[in-house]
Amino acid sequence: MKTIFRTSILLSFCLIALTSMTFKPKRIIFFGDSITQQGVSKNGYVTIIKKALDSTKYEVLGAGIGGNKVYDLYLRLEDDVLNKKPDLVVIYVGINDVWHKQSSGTDYDKYLKFYQALINKIQGVGSKVILVTPSVVGEKKDGTNELDADLNKYAAGIRELAKKNNLPLCDLRKVFAEYEAKNNPEDKEKGILTTDRVHLNETGNKLVAEQLLPLVK
Repeated sequence: MKTIFRTSILLSFCLIALTSMTFKPKRIIFFGDSITQQGVSKNGYVTIIKKALDSTKYEVLGAGIGGNKVYDLYLRLEDDVLNKKPDLVVIYVGINDVWHKQSSGTDYDKYLKFYQALINKIQGVGSKVILVTPSVVGEKKDGTNELDADLNKYAAGIRELAKKNNLPLCDLRKVFAEYEAKNNPEDKEKGILTTDRVHLNETGNKLVAEQLLPLVK
């Protein structure tokens, strides 16, 4: 009788353990700058994605800090991302690296080296990675914003990193350009997808969420 009781207890513990393992939600961390920091607000893109996913299957976290460049992400990678043991990390950084280039931005070669280092460290702990190209600093069409050439260059670098590392890519630079071409007839520098030429308005947040949602599932 005692043997049967012990066996029953053991089986119960095994069942609980297996159930816990089976239903462990997939942890997704969105890693970036102020765009991601604002993304966790009520109508932000991170929140939209979180609401669209089954909370029993996915845990969605934002790890964005305003003003961050790629090396800032590298410096806080351990504390803000790796220690949380994510299954997937979405890296969305580059606007400040270009935007602040004249004062404290990041040279192109250094940007790619730090970005590759992020990829290596994240993959080194067994987490998957999605790359995101920087979107806009100004919404005018046809390459007429002051920093369009630099943004195009840095976005092209991210595309190459995605190809080189065989990683999924969310090409917001391309998506935003296509959207502006169709929906910005007056050639405004803000107000279509952004509030201030950079940070996302409600439409911008929805567009980013729509692009990322299929990739994170």
